[in-house]
Amino acid sequence: MLIKTLPVGHLETNCYVVTDENTLECAVIDPGAESNTILGYLEDNRLRCRAVMLTHAHFDHTGALAAVLEETGAELYFNEKEAGGATVPGFKPFDPPEGARHYSEGDEVRVGSLVFRVLETPGHTPGGVTLVCGDAIFSGDTLFRLSCGRTDFPGGDMMEELRSLKKIAALPGDYDVYPGHDMATRLSIEREHNPYMRHAIEKL
Repeated sequence: MLIKTLPVGHLETNCYVVTDENTLECAVIDPGAESNTILGYLEDNRLRCRAVMLTHAHFDHTGALAAVLEETGAELYFNEKEAGGATVPGFKPFDPPEGARHYSEGDEVRVGSLVFRVLETPGHTPGGVTLVCGDAIFSGDTLFRLSCGRTDFPGGDMMEELRSLKKIAALPGDYDVYPGHDMATRLSIEREHNPYMRHAIEKL
């Protein structure tokens, strides 16, 4: 499994391209902006995008979605609680394209030999998910390095956020954590040093 991080847009949202190196089939997670950057990486490396997956549907995670879907013909997966609901003030609610697929707790998306397992992790948004693939976690804006996603936007809920952090912390073993913004981290580090996750583990 090859993971490429592409920080895109003025908020430097982490778009991830996750590739099965044997087949060159890949998934794009959170195409937030700069479709030319994302599509250029796919073309330069001769990758075949089979799935586009959203951790949530805020504008900074979906800005390049239409262009990537059009150019690749990939299928879109998202949690249906993100459709038409709460959003960042000043931006329209997410309007998914026709034919998009919904995923929820326990569902799996297969891309080549890669298997992405869905954990529902609301709090930042009502339909936020975390994607687990091999020894990697793609946590969107739920879990950040030594922090967590804000919950003051419409649809945010701090108690839900804490429950989601506890759920992630309870995963067996250790994982590389790839968040929606900022640097990657390790789940073992977050369990020990992230104050929000520590609070969730100890108090909930």
